[in-house]
Amino acid sequence: MQNVNEDTITEIVLSRHADSGDERLKQIVTSLVKHLHSFARDVNLTEEEWFKGIQFLTDVGHITDDKRQEFILLSDTLGLSMLVTALNNRKPKGCTEATVFGPFFVEGAPEYENGDDVANGAKGEPCFVSGKVTGTHGEPVGNAHIEVWQADSDGFYDVQHAELAQSQARGSLRSRADGTFHFKSITAESYPIPHDGPVGRMLKALGRHPWRPAHLHFMIEAPGYERLITHVFRAGDQYLNSDAVFGVRSSLIADWQQHPAGRAPDGSDCPTTFSTLDFTFVLNPVGVETSGDAGKTAAVSASS
Repeated sequence: MQNVNEDTITEIVLSRHADSGDERLKQIVTSLVKHLHSFARDVNLTEEEWFKGIQFLTDVGHITDDKRQEFILLSDTLGLSMLVTALNNRKPKGCTEATVFGPFFVEGAPEYENGDDVANGAKGEPCFVSGKVTGTHGEPVGNAHIEVWQADSDGFYDVQHAELAQSQARGSLRSRADGTFHFKSITAESYPIPHDGPVGRMLKALGRHPWRPAHLHFMIEAPGYERLITHVFRAGDQYLNSDAVFGVRSSLIADWQQHPAGRAPDGSDCPTTFSTLDFTFVLNPVGVETSGDAGKTAAVSASS
């Protein structure tokens, strides 16, 4: 009989899965157990604190449904989502950087043609978005599948409006043969992440705000290129340096040009003020090695 105590428990737990046939799973769980046990020892975790932690995770699970992913929100606000994104999206210089996916992506967004209004009635100032999808040598990427989604001017995504019967400020379209695309939507505004649940209570207890800087989500896919999940952030936003989910990258900040009421880029007469955004997305070809990958390859070769 093994004597289980605070000094022996970690190695005993690790020995239980030492014969796992899944080496990657064993590596992950081994590291997880070691770090969890080290954390408990480091803070001298009390039983009361442990029970509160279990209750917190239980609450996160209870509020999660098909419209709200509180676990992603938790990962986002702890910086884990951005860390995993950075680790898995090293790209050659010049490629558009990736950032967090966020909890409000929805499969099966409505399809639009270039020039269409993807806002579809969403509340906000009109915004005319244009851009281009290219490869690393400037070659146009035609027929790229572009998904775009954003919050309305009240700070809510369409899936947060229970009364809505259709998608708003969300859609998909294709780039033209020359890589260009354009659509109409609404001007991005800063907004708070959902903070009426356990993650919000955590932020409040830590003295943190729940705000995200204004941004527009993009997911772009094209044959022969790596999928890109990113945002374009609005320059000058007060939360650029304190994004609640740590997603800002300086290369993703762009100017939303403001215009008075009048002739819009699509030739229509806009009765209100509006904004325009133009951004070029540079995709990384599949199989192109990054400097980070090269370093890892060299390290493996040296040790083998």
